[in-house]
Amino acid sequence: MRPRPAWAGRNYLLLTGATVIASLGSSGALIATAFAVLAAGGSATDVGLVAAARTIPLVLFLLIGGAVADRLPRHRVMVAANALSCVSQGLLALLVLTGEPRLWQMALLAALGGTGQAFFAPASEGMVLASVSGEQAGRAFAVFRMGMNGANIGGTALGGALVAAVGPGWVLAIDSAAFALAGALRAFLDVSGGTVRAPGSGVLHDLRDGWREVASRPWLWAVVVQFSIVNAVVAAAEAVYGPLVAEQHLGGPGPWGLALAAFGAGTVGGALLMTRVRPHRLLLTGALCVFPLALPSAALAVPLPAGGLTAVMFGTGIAVEVFAVTWMTALHQEIPEEKFSRVSSYDWLGSLAVVPLTTALAGPVQDLIGRTAALWGCSALIALLTAAVLCVPEVRRLTRRTKPEPAAGGALSRAAGATESHTAEAE
Repeated sequence: MRPRPAWAGRNYLLLTGATVIASLGSSGALIATAFAVLAAGGSATDVGLVAAARTIPLVLFLLIGGAVADRLPRHRVMVAANALSCVSQGLLALLVLTGEPRLWQMALLAALGGTGQAFFAPASEGMVLASVSGEQAGRAFAVFRMGMNGANIGGTALGGALVAAVGPGWVLAIDSAAFALAGALRAFLDVSGGTVRAPGSGVLHDLRDGWREVASRPWLWAVVVQFSIVNAVVAAAEAVYGPLVAEQHLGGPGPWGLALAAFGAGTVGGALLMTRVRPHRLLLTGALCVFPLALPSAALAVPLPAGGLTAVMFGTGIAVEVFAVTWMTALHQEIPEEKFSRVSSYDWLGSLAVVPLTTALAGPVQDLIGRTAALWGCSALIALLTAAVLCVPEVRRLTRRTKPEPAAGGALSRAAGATESHTAEAE
């Protein structure tokens, strides 16, 4: 039996195991929730309303969640957020299994889940980064994300099969149990060796302090601004235009589902690659790997045959995962540990805030200029924004340190043990 790597400490293993468990449940629950709405007589618009009910509180409370996670023990914030998600998913499962849930009930419970995620995400990302030290941080992040991405793929496939076999209610119940188990594992995290974070002057003070941390680093705010648009146009292309192109040109949902699965498989492959590759110029490598995100929209605009689209999606998944690992490594290296969660909350906010707007406008834009032009526009925006980010000197120059050094503003003190993310856990 091979010995456990030195960087795979107790906290790292607990965090990774909890993330895999929760991702398995959550990725299946996304499918189950949509089918629960439809089974209750809802329309496609109702499915969108329930999804929006989850997203809105997630966006509203992210910054507060980041400040709270830097003031309180992060593992306790994570456990409390998991408990809220467990209760909300359990109640939704009970409603679905025992009768006809009403739309407002499902929307309310989805909003509770989104609120839990708003507090969980910054705390989780900070905790994962705090459990890593040394030169193997990039490898540890890659293995962590490989487990998370693999669980998302498996959970989606398993969730779809279970919805068809036993109905959405039982899949939601499984998700509730997964949150309970993940929260129990996180309760055993050892934070005795971590940095002691003294409370600041208040949450608003902490939010201003977090903003100063972001604004003082051009490489950081440039990438956050870039991905506020990139994520939004990718979401519009995949959620709105992709299914329409598949229906009219590729043969229906089957080929589109295969293409999405290929993207997921690519992320696993990218994470595996990053366990062996340690690029010296972290952000330059990561930024160059954002260019392939323009390819799926272009492939849909042509449109490429199903086989070509699947190949493009697989390659894009690899590139995106290389960016994600280099981004996490740069944050781990440069951001003071005691301020990480509030900085992470600004990153999350930038990634999510514009998504509802672009998905809502995708249809009207298609009516105005046509779907093909809209898809080429998505590709052009991604390429232009990525080129603009490469013009920021700090992005090109930021390099991997061979030895961890204190980040500006505080020591990179790491919790006991030895090693969650920008696109992050789907909880």
